[in-house]
Amino acid sequence: MMTALATVTSVEQSNGVHHVQVSCEQQTSCNSCKSQKSCGTGMVSKALGSKAHYWKINTTKLLQEGQVVEIGLPEKSIVLSALVVYMLPLLAMIAGSLIAQLWLRPLLELGEGIVILMFFLSGAVGIYFAKPMTQWLESKVDNEVSLIRVLGQPIA
Repeated sequence: MMTALATVTSVEQSNGVHHVQVSCEQQTSCNSCKSQKSCGTGMVSKALGSKAHYWKINTTKLLQEGQVVEIGLPEKSIVLSALVVYMLPLLAMIAGSLIAQLWLRPLLELGEGIVILMFFLSGAVGIYFAKPMTQWLESKVDNEVSLIRVLGQPIA
């Protein structure tokens, strides 16, 4: 299980259970890297800024807005999300290229242009379908996030 520090953004109580919403800023390793000024990834992460993720946790512990807590995130779902994001478009591009090479090119009596076109079109289709799949996986992660410990009081 991966851990992260998060800040409590809202607390609602019902039937002795606290429904807590926490936010966690996405962190990259670019801040500690020595080549961040010449790296494309470092430049993009600086230009886009940080992204905050929000989760809802049910707990019996009494929490206040602004408190810092440690949350646990399941590794399996995160790795599966990354696998879908990278592999689905790649496999779609390979499948599209093979279909074009073995079926469309001889059928339409065209050259390599149809293979290249199908490569990019099938890659776009793979990206299009990867997005809803990762959103579905993220919704599964929302149910699996757990509160590990309470670290600090709200900063005034």
